[in-house]
Amino acid sequence: MLASVLILGVLSAASAQAQAYKPPRTALGAPDLQGLWDTDSMTILQRPKAFKALVATPDEAAAYEAKRLERYAKVIADVDPNAPAPPEDGVEDDDRLDKPRGLARVRGEIRTSQIVSTPDGRLPYTPAAKAAAEKALDNELVYDDPEGRPFDERCILGGGGGVAAPILNRDHIQIVQTRDHVVLAGEQNHEVRIVRMGDRRHLPASVRPWMGDPVGWWEGDTLVVETTNLNPSDHWRWNAGEWIMLTTSAKIVERFARTGPDEILYSYEVDDPGAYTQAWRAETAFHASAARVFEYACHEGNYALANILAGGRQADRDAAKK
Repeated sequence: MLASVLILGVLSAASAQAQAYKPPRTALGAPDLQGLWDTDSMTILQRPKAFKALVATPDEAAAYEAKRLERYAKVIADVDPNAPAPPEDGVEDDDRLDKPRGLARVRGEIRTSQIVSTPDGRLPYTPAAKAAAEKALDNELVYDDPEGRPFDERCILGGGGGVAAPILNRDHIQIVQTRDHVVLAGEQNHEVRIVRMGDRRHLPASVRPWMGDPVGWWEGDTLVVETTNLNPSDHWRWNAGEWIMLTTSAKIVERFARTGPDEILYSYEVDDPGAYTQAWRAETAFHASAARVFEYACHEGNYALANILAGGRQADRDAAKK
């Protein structure tokens, strides 16, 4: 009982401190969110089976983080050139360039998932959408036409959707503010999401750009961004080995609020009756970064597409012989 009271006291103090923080202002008087932000952490969208609750204990977090760091060490370790090839199912796959940050800390809690609105920390898929998401894991095997290849491979958006809403554990994002716009620029695939400020009217339903149509406004010191009009081809986000479905009926409302000199609380709600039985909410933390944004020259999939499709046709011929 005493421990519970102490924990509640610590969380209440942390919450009060975040609420008391007053962010700096831009020259135009708006809350200043500008800078380079690291959006990554070990806390992924959906709760891993290793955890049973939204909030992990320090011991649970330490054990989980140690295992992930051990995996990272194996990925970046030197390889013996004389060693035999590893088994096909024994290769670690991790495109992480930097040492992974630990589990996200939000409002003083160690979070096990970004999703906070469902008891199990999982997406509330409709049965049809869940089946489609599971089938989509085989999309890497689509060789029928160029548009069947993933959009990040075709250099249209960054991996997992890049800075498109909602933002799912991408590395670095640069935020720039002007009088009429807020710009979110992603390092990967160098795509840019431009949020129109002030006028909350969306584009006509017939206009559906990549990353949708984002409009924004301020609620106190919090930037609110509402995105609709998703492109029919922009209906997946990738996160930690799972495809996250979005349909053209989706409405995504994001909130960006500075809770300290070096932190932004990023929260969002996805309302998409075409894929989910209920709207769902998630949140995580962005951290200020002293790193630099590097050029990301994406062309590999476009240049290799002829060979990719040729390989697909060969696979068809091989299958026909069986």
